[in-house]
Amino acid sequence: MSSTSRSWSTRLGGAACVAAFVLAACGSDDSAGGDALDPDADLAAQSLVISNWDAYTPEGLVPGFTDEFGTEVDLTTHATNEEIVGKLLQSDGEGFDIAFVSSQFADQLNDAGLLATLDPELIPNMSKLAPETDDLAGLAYSIPYTWGTTGLCYREDLVSSAPTSWRDLLEPADDVSGKTTMLATDRWMMLPAQKALGFSVNTTDDEELDQVAELLKAAKPTLLAFDDTTFYTRLVTGEASLVQAWDGWCNYAIAEDPNVKFVIPSEGSDLWADTMVVLESSENKEAAHAFINWVLEPANHAQVAELVLYKVPNPEAMALLDPALLEQFPNLAMTAAELLEGEQLVDLGDAQSKYTEIVTQVTSS
Repeated sequence: MSSTSRSWSTRLGGAACVAAFVLAACGSDDSAGGDALDPDADLAAQSLVISNWDAYTPEGLVPGFTDEFGTEVDLTTHATNEEIVGKLLQSDGEGFDIAFVSSQFADQLNDAGLLATLDPELIPNMSKLAPETDDLAGLAYSIPYTWGTTGLCYREDLVSSAPTSWRDLLEPADDVSGKTTMLATDRWMMLPAQKALGFSVNTTDDEELDQVAELLKAAKPTLLAFDDTTFYTRLVTGEASLVQAWDGWCNYAIAEDPNVKFVIPSEGSDLWADTMVVLESSENKEAAHAFINWVLEPANHAQVAELVLYKVPNPEAMALLDPALLEQFPNLAMTAAELLEGEQLVDLGDAQSKYTEIVTQVTSS
């Protein structure tokens, strides 16, 4: 065999435990999923089924992992968090080893008992993560792949003045009224009104939610659309002049028109993270840990940022990016400290139904 015949423990190189990232104690007899993991496992004898968003995996990432470790990988795709979470809940996680989900959905899967507790000794590259990731929730069972925030994306040449507040979207000036879009997914649709009113993005207070609902209903007639997928295209064509956008998606518009700019409103925004999780039902947990460790190699993680134009929480990886890329897409240069000024989205549990009800009311009003 090639180098894949070497034991995994040799590759780990005696890396120190990274206990700060997980809730479980390093060196404990308790391991991921309650079954002892073997650091000497032959990864070529294991295989993985991984689900990620379409066009969210660098072309060489999976083949490179297979070449290095001999592990066969079946990479599947999902369109939304809701799609993959629905599949996993229905099957109790069977059929998948690793899934990529946003952090609040990782919380949901963990609460349902579907996620393995990660063993940091088998993911030594967790030490490559920015120290600020210590403040993220869920690191015992999810590892951040990308992270970012939500803001206003606008055509500098089509607005009379640059937006600075969520109110500029919710109560638009005459020149942009009818040419704005808001995200359609419930947590993000709610965000502009929550922040404009000074509320938490995770509020479950009924009185606050009533105020959010009323503000969104008042804003709806001024909108071109609720749009999760084509808002940046509308911006490039000029159909829209101001849209609510995830930072990376705004970069897709910037790539086509340098008049497009991105700003985080003065009231603040969210901190989202797309994460990698290992299913408790997986029979290939050693290979799953090795794959996550492979992603966190700076050269590999840098390829993720270059592909999706989102920040990755890996300083060594970000340092590998071409400076011209950071100049073209300024939000890629946001620091971890700046991102942590945003409020992390968390799973709302039973209170999620309140958000769903409000979104239904707003869209049908």
